Amino acid sequence: MPGLFVSFEGGEGSGKSTQITRLATRLQALGHDPLVTREPGGTPLAESIRGLLLQAAPAPGPMTEVLLMIAARSDLVSTTIRPALAAGRVVLCDRYTDSTLAYQGAGRGLESSMLVQWNRAATQGLTPGLTLLFDVSPELGLARRARAAGTANRLDLEPEAFHDRVRARYLELAEAEPERFVVLDAALSPEQLETAVWAAVALRLAPATGARSVV
Repeated sequence: MPGLFVSFEGGEGSGKSTQITRLATRLQALGHDPLVTREPGGTPLAESIRGLLLQAAPAPGPMTEVLLMIAARSDLVSTTIRPALAAGRVVLCDRYTDSTLAYQGAGRGLESSMLVQWNRAATQGLTPGLTLLFDVSPELGLARRARAAGTANRLDLEPEAFHDRVRARYLELAEAEPERFVVLDAALSPEQLETAVWAAVALRLAPATGARSVV
């Protein structure tokens, strides 16, 4: 039986990483063996690429940045996500192809049609069965990041206008694919968000719609 592929998307400070952890715990309590992974990252090669992408300096140019993202994604999908889905597992991925369209497309100004083609090549058409978009204003999200412990990464340091463009593109993507996206108000409390996340995921678990292949 095919597994269920759930991607988590949203701007900086949206709280999606916290919700992935909470959802994985709930799934484990129900007897599932979820795979929790992230982009860029999730494999030794992709984690190495992540370090290059998030360091403050030297900063890659927009085209170099997206090519590194695509390379990391290709490795993650082929070596980790597809085998897990084939084994019937639930896959929870912190960012996926929509992040490229939002950050490198709207944020960096790269051509959307080009990015769509590269995403398709990297994933061989693998699309999540469910995408949870944690929508938050850049003002609130960046304030949360500033309060969090740790060093700011390169994306945290982008101007607010950059994050405004990213948020707008995410909402456009969600409007274009309402059957895949569920938009969540990330200004809610973690407990309220956890309830909303579970409501969306539980609907997909029973029929096990899984991942769709779009060629």
